[in-house]
Amino acid sequence: MDFQLNEQETLVRDMAREFAQKELLPRATKHDREETIDPEVFPMLAELGLMGMTIPEEYGGAGMGNAELAIALEELNAACASTGVTVSVHNSLLGSPITKWGTEEQKQTWLPRLASGELIGSYCLTEPNAGSDAAAVATSAVLAPDGSGDWIINGTKIWVTNGGWAGLFLVYVRTNTEASNAKGMSAILVPADTPGLTVGKKEHKTGIRGSSTTEILFENVRVSGAHLLGEVDKGFMIAMDTLDGGRIGIASQAVGIGRACLESSIKYAGEREQFGRPIGAFQAVQFKIADMATRIDAARLLVQRAAWMRDRGERCSLQAAQAKVAASTAANFAADECLQIHGGAGYTDDFHVERLFRDARITEIYEGATDIQKIVISRNLMG
Repeated sequence: MDFQLNEQETLVRDMAREFAQKELLPRATKHDREETIDPEVFPMLAELGLMGMTIPEEYGGAGMGNAELAIALEELNAACASTGVTVSVHNSLLGSPITKWGTEEQKQTWLPRLASGELIGSYCLTEPNAGSDAAAVATSAVLAPDGSGDWIINGTKIWVTNGGWAGLFLVYVRTNTEASNAKGMSAILVPADTPGLTVGKKEHKTGIRGSSTTEILFENVRVSGAHLLGEVDKGFMIAMDTLDGGRIGIASQAVGIGRACLESSIKYAGEREQFGRPIGAFQAVQFKIADMATRIDAARLLVQRAAWMRDRGERCSLQAAQAKVAASTAANFAADECLQIHGGAGYTDDFHVERLFRDARITEIYEGATDIQKIVISRNLMG
């Protein structure tokens, strides 16, 4: 058992950390306030290989695994969670399923463009009546009546990350209304410029404000049968498998946010003086920092285990859920304690503490709420 990063992982960490601290951290407040990401960031991410980390080299990607992706995502999110989640969804919820489930034609068509950053990827699962109950999707896809084999899609998706700037969507649709919910779903790749696809309402969020979160509308959207990912009516399996990877990504995000809270707390505790000495000299503050550090380290180890298992091709639904629960709750704990340590100053936007506090909250909600993760964990353990 080796707890040291190998040479490649160390290089990924150092590269991602340097980029995040140099390019993302100075932009993070702007991203938050203007509710967008500086367009200059995406080409830089692509140039470093961060937009195609798990895409094989023959398709223009970095050819790495979930372990390296998790390491990079921690670094990006420690600086700017809006950018971090954009990269996470692009890699884990679109690049990875095409790599795993796509035909050779689909891989050659889409993966190089995703890896180069020419296209930003997005994932459309949630609907007004299908959130935690992912199998309840109502967006429909029916075969065109002319016998061409094309699919015609109608429906609405909500809470779509990267929706405003995505060039390719992976859309989960109902292709069989007679089968049970989980057995009647399919996954279809839909380019953003397809007629009938419209970007709807933009969400104005509490945190990760720079991330694009929108409604996506489908009105008689027609795509080729060659855009079906995997088999007809087998989309639920793809969705759940993909979410295992996505949850590792969000857990990595939470570790990054939590680490930023810890580092800010240590710095401030050494600088802020009360009663003639730094507040870090007081046991009450020391205990907060100790608890933060312990929870974050534990969460990181769970993330690394889940990523390691996924890279080995092992089923990791249990481990991914455990990582997400541990990391997201650790991030929120750290954010709360960080704000308390900073006191009144932390409650203002003079410090980035209040942004970390707001960004942390979503990690317990999206890509499977904490309550749902606990159901996943218990069912895996109890059968």
